[in-house]
Amino acid sequence: MIRSENLGFSIGEFRLENASFEVAEGEYFVLLGPPGAGKSVLLECLCGLNRVQSGRVFIGGQDVTDVEPRRRSIGYVPQDYALFPHLSVEQNIQSGLRVRRKSREHIRKRTAAVADLLGIGHLLKRGIVGLSGGEKQRTALARALAIEPCVLLLDEPVSALDESTRERICGELRQLQRELRITTIHISHNLEEAFSVADRGGILCNGRFQQIGPLEDLLRRPANEFAARFMRCQNILTGQSLGLSPNGTTKVAVGEAEFLIPGRHEGQVQFTVRPENLRVMRADRVHENQDGVVLAVDVDRSIDLGAYVRLHLNGTVMLVAHLSHPVYTELRPCGQTSLVVVVPLEAVHVLSAGPPEASVPPSDQERDYG
Repeated sequence: MIRSENLGFSIGEFRLENASFEVAEGEYFVLLGPPGAGKSVLLECLCGLNRVQSGRVFIGGQDVTDVEPRRRSIGYVPQDYALFPHLSVEQNIQSGLRVRRKSREHIRKRTAAVADLLGIGHLLKRGIVGLSGGEKQRTALARALAIEPCVLLLDEPVSALDESTRERICGELRQLQRELRITTIHISHNLEEAFSVADRGGILCNGRFQQIGPLEDLLRRPANEFAARFMRCQNILTGQSLGLSPNGTTKVAVGEAEFLIPGRHEGQVQFTVRPENLRVMRADRVHENQDGVVLAVDVDRSIDLGAYVRLHLNGTVMLVAHLSHPVYTELRPCGQTSLVVVVPLEAVHVLSAGPPEASVPPSDQERDYG
């Protein structure tokens, strides 16, 4: 288990402020956030490379804030792997063990064990120069695991790999973590990568946690606008409350459109609807008792993304919907037939008040989670 309490650290104009979170024993946790959010700085504070200016770090219940890095029982894989180019793969794996003055026999056995575990036994006598990205990644991971750490810290461990290799390595990381039951913190800014390895995570922005929890909550129940945008919910709407409806919902005006949102709300209200939760259908198929708000729309453009089709919809409000290929194929032949989008009440999530701390730049994540 690793826990931080109100960590504070500054470098230049950047400040890490009141960073508190906990990763349970054997848990795989992902640190999310855009570049410059403070993810690497936080990891370096946990492993002792940055001396924190306030707060405490605990590992297994022991306060290690003032303990030197090599005595914290942390295996650390930096983003660039930090392998020694003048040493062989075998010597790189052994470097942490030698610093800790382990016996020659212990070093030999641990090197063989982790090399076998990661499938790089045939590379032990090779030099670092000339290794593939995946081979370097495995070597750096073997070096971190060789010291038998209580906690494993991975700083964007697959960012330098091509997409197909990244997907395979993420699967291997997840399987390895489950086998070893080692507490792991993995930095990423890619949502597909995060969901492939972890069950829980935290979103950082400008040195502050915006939300911590199960990835499903971060995706479906973001805490604020920043978290929603980072998790690629493109339907973020702001409206004015028109009062309480009979069924305990609130009617909210967004431009000329009216939405129903769960609960009692007054004044300005901000809410999200994930694209995959919108239903697009022919207007002539809507029945009188249709569940949810119904809005007339036109398709501005459609993008086939393989797993689904993304529709950009024009109407009284601009919306983005994700449709399965069968549903999209059924809509295509409709010609001049009018379309509507149905917004189910259960798909609406109200955001907390307050402006976002920063904007999230567009990225490839929109392709998979947009």
